[in-house]
Amino acid sequence: MKNFALIGAAGYIAPRHMRAIRDTGNNLSVAYDVNDSVGVIDSIAPAAEFFTEFETFYERGHQLRRVASTALDYVAICSPNYLHHPHIAAGLRLGCDVICEKPLVSSPDALDELALIERETGKRVSTILQLRHHDAILTLREKVARAAADTKFDVDLTYITSRGRWYAASWKADPRKAFGVATNIGVHFFDMLGFIFGDLQQSVVHYSANDKAAGFLEYQRARVRWFLSIDAADLPPDVQGKKATYRSITVNGEELEFSEGFTDLHTVSYREILNGRGYGLADARPAVEAVHAIRTARSDLTRGEQHPFVRSLVS
Repeated sequence: MKNFALIGAAGYIAPRHMRAIRDTGNNLSVAYDVNDSVGVIDSIAPAAEFFTEFETFYERGHQLRRVASTALDYVAICSPNYLHHPHIAAGLRLGCDVICEKPLVSSPDALDELALIERETGKRVSTILQLRHHDAILTLREKVARAAADTKFDVDLTYITSRGRWYAASWKADPRKAFGVATNIGVHFFDMLGFIFGDLQQSVVHYSANDKAAGFLEYQRARVRWFLSIDAADLPPDVQGKKATYRSITVNGEELEFSEGFTDLHTVSYREILNGRGYGLADARPAVEAVHAIRTARSDLTRGEQHPFVRSLVS
C-alpha cells in the first residue's frame, strides 16, 4: 500500500483521483486546498489529514518522511493549471513520485525544467492521459496502424461544453492561469490525435477568442479540422436546450462513438502508473507543444482546411 498526498482537493476532478487512490488499494494520507469545501473526503478517505495552507501541508509531508510506514510515496495534483509546475516540483522535492492532471504544464520549456528536477531528485512525473485507455480510441489506433502507410484520414473534431456565468469569474477564464480555451478543454483531444495519428506536421489557427478556438492540424496520418468552445450558442440547433455538451469526432465521415466508457479511466490510469506503465514527460510533450503553438499563433484563414463552424464566425 502506497501513501498519497493530494493537492487541489476541492477541485472538480479531485474526487476521481481520491477514488482511484482508494480503488487501487492505497491510502490518501494528506490533502491540501485553499478552499475547505472538501466534504467528499468523508466518503472516500475520512482519516486523511487536511490543510488549507501550503506551508503547513508541505511541512507535514516532511515530518511524515521520518517514519517509513507514514512516508509519502506519491503526490497527486489537481490544482489550477498555472500551479501544476510549482506543485509538481514541490512533490518531487518531497521525495515523491508525482501524478498530475492535464494540462501538465504550459510550455515545452516547463517540461525541460521538470525533467531537470526529475534528474536531481531521482523521482518521476506521470500524467493522466485517460483517453489513451479508452477502448474506442485503442480500436481506432489499431485501425490506423493497419491501413496502408500512405493513407491520410480526414478528421473533424468538435467539442462544445457550455459554461455558465461563474466561469468568467473563475481562474479558468484567465488565460494566464488556464492558458486559453484550447489548452483548458482541448489538450486531451490533441494528445489523443497524436497518439492515434502520429507526429504533428502542421498547425494553423483560424479563430481564437476567450470562449472558443478553431484551426487545422496535419499529422503523419491525418488532416484534422477542429473546433472547441464553451459558448452554448455554438451548440448545433438540434442539441440546444437538450444538452449542455456536444462532442463529435468523425474519421473519413464516420462518427467515432466514445461518449461512454469514461467512468473508471482515472483508476485505470493509476493502476498503469503504479505498475510502471504510466505516461511521463516525454509522452506529454507532443500535446504540450501543440497547445503552446496554438496559444501563441496568429489567426490565419488563408491556410489549412476550415472547420464548418468557423464560417459562421468570420462571415
